[in-house]
Amino acid sequence: TSWKITAFISKMGGFVKQTLSEPEALFYARLDDLFDTAERRCIPKFTSFLDESQQFLAERYLERTKRSGWMLWGGYEGAVRRMLGAFPDYMEPSLEQFPIAPFTASYRKADVLTHRDFLGSLMALGIKREAVGDILPAEGSCLFFTTDRIQALVLGEVEKIGRTGVRLEPGVHMALPEGAKFQEISGTVASLRLDCVVALLTGKSRERAGELIQGGLVAKNYQLCDSNSAAVKPGDILSVRGFGKARLAEEVRMTKKDRCFITLMKYV
Repeated sequence: TSWKITAFISKMGGFVKQTLSEPEALFYARLDDLFDTAERRCIPKFTSFLDESQQFLAERYLERTKRSGWMLWGGYEGAVRRMLGAFPDYMEPSLEQFPIAPFTASYRKADVLTHRDFLGSLMALGIKREAVGDILPAEGSCLFFTTDRIQALVLGEVEKIGRTGVRLEPGVHMALPEGAKFQEISGTVASLRLDCVVALLTGKSRERAGELIQGGLVAKNYQLCDSNSAAVKPGDILSVRGFGKARLAEEVRMTKKDRCFITLMKYV
């Protein structure tokens, strides 16, 4: 593994060595292999399902390496867990190429099944978490996504979720959820320091925002951040435990009093 990291550091001009932890460097090296293999073998290559933190790292990798011919997709518009597809130069990225298998489970409306119920039953089959995408339970039905490699296993083995019998069909046979919705939170802050922006997001004082940060309750771009003075940039995503998640909009205006007028797009 170590030689891959070394080669990747050399290719990135020291970027990985300077700014990434070893797990992040390994993840970046795997992405480098993914794109190199797609070009060398002239076939599309795909990651497993990535969580939001991994997607952020992937997008940073794509920005720094100026890769082209890629796409993130999770089986439907607005998916949280998505695969990254690397496509060779001659091929236009296509949703149809992604190795994603959707399933619709039907059961009695009187039975209440949760995300945890479905995930637990899939894990009990020995399926790894990265092979499972979004799980969308509704009244009497649930739509979920896996890699197509385990499609036969899921269809052949899943007859119950917990103690509840389910009827499983391949494909999408229920309404897809709408994309993410946002609540705009606008206001002025003294600067784009983390404590200032968190104070606006939470509606708390700057002092209280600092306590949340120091208490390990704040993440910036899905990484815990305990520095009150950490810089926040447009496009950054902040998560505050107990208060939700928001993205800083691109437009930042300076007021006549040299304060920053910003808008946070809070996920609802």
